[in-house]
Amino acid sequence: MDDLTSRTDLLQQHDPTPVEWVNRDSTSPVLLLCEHAGQAIPAQLAALGLPAGAIDLHIGWDIGAERLARSIAARLDAPLILQRYSRLVIDCNRPPGAAGSIPEISDNVVVPGNRRLGSEARRQREAMIFAPLDAAITQGFARAPRRAAFSIHSFTRQMHQGERRRWDAGFLCRRDMAAAQVFVDCLSRARPDLVLAINEPYQIEDEGDWFIPHHAEPRGIRHCLIEVCNDQLQSDAGVELWAGLLAQAIGEVLSG
Repeated sequence: MDDLTSRTDLLQQHDPTPVEWVNRDSTSPVLLLCEHAGQAIPAQLAALGLPAGAIDLHIGWDIGAERLARSIAARLDAPLILQRYSRLVIDCNRPPGAAGSIPEISDNVVVPGNRRLGSEARRQREAMIFAPLDAAITQGFARAPRRAAFSIHSFTRQMHQGERRRWDAGFLCRRDMAAAQVFVDCLSRARPDLVLAINEPYQIEDEGDWFIPHHAEPRGIRHCLIEVCNDQLQSDAGVELWAGLLAQAIGEVLSG
């Protein structure tokens, strides 16, 4: 792919801004984040050369996560930071330069627009998409005292090659295992039928994660990365069910 971004800015007038705030002025003790909310691709990148419909799959965004995050924010009157661009452009929950930050292949789908990128093209994606979200997170903590922060994600039940994931939700952390346990306990009381886990289907790692290692852990606040299986979020009723369950659990984390 021709390295167009070496000649002009990546984002143009009609491209969306990278960050959207919800309840920006809220002084809630809870800060919410959704790094994989959006599917936007800068017009200059020509849809990354993806096949038709690929951007709507789980590789392009966290399906249902934005609606879930908005509903939780409304219930808690909490500030929420949404990232508008597809994680195939740049994954804003991975350290810049990390493997998978700008994937050439995602779940067996080739991303032509990410192949053989030059350093300037990478730098512009980092500067114009990753950096504004990172700055917004810092601002979110600076605007009011926060005692907790939670990142809202979804995962797919089964990747192209791999075993079917049995969990309905997972709660990821390293230093605040107590918060993850509150989520499991609270949701299990309300819905004993759910299959829940701590640190499934992923684990937090310095090399592969950003928000928890670089923002939540250094501040010593209550935190967790929340992963809900996207088959639980296919309807408005499902989204509202999970928003209620998670808002209740967040309340219990804060009161503990």
